[in-house]
Amino acid sequence: MNILSTIRREQGKLEKQAGKLQRQLERLATAAKALGSSAGKGADRGQESAVSGGTRVKISATAKRRWAKVRAGVTKR
Repeated sequence: MNILSTIRREQGKLEKQAGKLQRQLERLATAAKALGSSAGKGADRGQESAVSGGTRVKISATAKRRWAKVRAGVTKR
């Protein structure tokens, strides 16, 4: 087996895969463009939370109390 023909065959396979990936990237870019600026909102780490830290602590404490009651078998309705 000639090593050069093997390399060319592998090159062809990789070029075929690269073409498929390029088409997928184009479809994703088209989808993102269709969604507009709403795509990815809230995913940025730099954005501030809509809920303050103190409020998150209060919500967490309330949820813990509620689940403690549920686990104890006491439900308030």
